[in-house]
Amino acid sequence: MGRLDELDLTLKLKRSEQDERLAKAGRRLAQLRLALGGKLDGGGRLGPGLALVVEGWDASGKGGAIKRLVASLDARHVRLASYAAPTPDEKRHHYLQRFWPALPGLGGMTIFDRSWYGRVLVERVEGFATEEQWRRAYDEIAFFERTLAAEGTIIVKYWLQISDEEQLRRFERREKDPLKRWKITDEDWRNRAKRPQYVEAVEEMLARTDTLEAPWILVEAESKRFARVKVMESAIEQIERGAAARGFVVPEPLEPETKV
Repeated sequence: MGRLDELDLTLKLKRSEQDERLAKAGRRLAQLRLALGGKLDGGGRLGPGLALVVEGWDASGKGGAIKRLVASLDARHVRLASYAAPTPDEKRHHYLQRFWPALPGLGGMTIFDRSWYGRVLVERVEGFATEEQWRRAYDEIAFFERTLAAEGTIIVKYWLQISDEEQLRRFERREKDPLKRWKITDEDWRNRAKRPQYVEAVEEMLARTDTLEAPWILVEAESKRFARVKVMESAIEQIERGAAARGFVVPEPLEPETKV
């Protein structure tokens, strides 16, 4: 049994509980973001950079989770980096090269909507990388993340997990909705047909790249409400833990009625 099989995908939340917890977490995340960026107390001291990597199945709710993460933040204080297939020019370089420009510096924050893990997922399964390349990538990625962490970056990585049946339901709903049909492509359906190969790739990715410096957080995403709250609350937990480990003192949580 793999780590994905151990997740309880029946976990869910009522809308009222989701809204209450997201509102509370949003206030705290905004407070932490301002503190890391040196904007909160006027002292100007920058905290560690923050890199959040969001991976998961197609239609697993990555976009919705990211939307809630940034909802409480000033758009000037967060960068969203989204990646599709590499361009012909990008293929001329090492695969990690195209991610460097978006990495956060001290006090910065970047959310990666898909990431360097494409090398050991889609590129592995679809044959865009040779076996020698994707097998080598586990050590390359681990060293890459270790290097970032050593320079002070807090790295938080999410895998959003949904069942095969739930993914099919979401695909079919997207096809029926004129405003969401653009999200579903022939490539998505082809990838679905290779789900067993992708499961194998995800499990090996988790086993080989889950480290103290850059842990994977597995998110039970069958319920979008539960997933959004877990992503937000775990981000706060990892920021607080990472800041403490780096000697950066974050403020106590605000009182509920206080606005940032």
